[in-house]
Amino acid sequence: MEATNRVADSGDAPAAQARLRQAALEANLAIDGAGLVTLTFGNASAIDRANGWLAIKPSGIPVAALTVEDIVIVRIDDGQQVAGATRPSSDTPTHLVLARAFSGVGGIVHTHSPAATAWAQAHRPIPCLGTSHADHFRGSVPVTRPLTATEIADDYTAATGRAIVEAFAELDPDGVPAALVRDHGAFTWGPDGPSAVANAIALELVARIALDTLALAPDQGPIAPELLERHHARKHGPRSTYGQGRPA
Repeated sequence: MEATNRVADSGDAPAAQARLRQAALEANLAIDGAGLVTLTFGNASAIDRANGWLAIKPSGIPVAALTVEDIVIVRIDDGQQVAGATRPSSDTPTHLVLARAFSGVGGIVHTHSPAATAWAQAHRPIPCLGTSHADHFRGSVPVTRPLTATEIADDYTAATGRAIVEAFAELDPDGVPAALVRDHGAFTWGPDGPSAVANAIALELVARIALDTLALAPDQGPIAPELLERHHARKHGPRSTYGQGRPA
């Protein structure tokens, strides 16, 4: 890759890899600190588009025990390992498929957080029932199709990524930066690691709120489209007025 060669030739590759591994470590520690990881059920990756690298948690090592030296870097284009002595997460092929398909993504998180996983196991998208959901996700969070027996047997984790991409054939992955993998768990993403983590935290929150809402009011319908758009637009895109960057 041309960009990778430029970094290697200039002597900056070790520094770039150190920054990327630190970003991945911080994302993994953040999802653990947010209570989204049980045992080793979860992982996060960070992406360096300029060099074509993805850094990810190693397989089977508890997040709380991770060090930056444990983080693995693989090439996005072919999955070849370029840094780290540990074996990368078994979910790495899923992360790679998403990194290739969603060009605006700079960080990816996978969890088995309880409320989001309940929706995934129920094979139900999370409906947008209120403004808490609309602030982060511009509509329902989709659930993937079932994988075929051949996909499960042959290339399971990459097939999982492809099923997520298929679920976004008519959806904007930047507007709805999350997906439920049927019978499995949740994936979120964002332009960088912290935003992917924030979306994972938000996803678990809105999944829990939706469960509670439907327990109280089983026939509750989705938020009005106008209110959804108003809340999403105030935090995202050119009309954003949230925070200190723009006048109200």
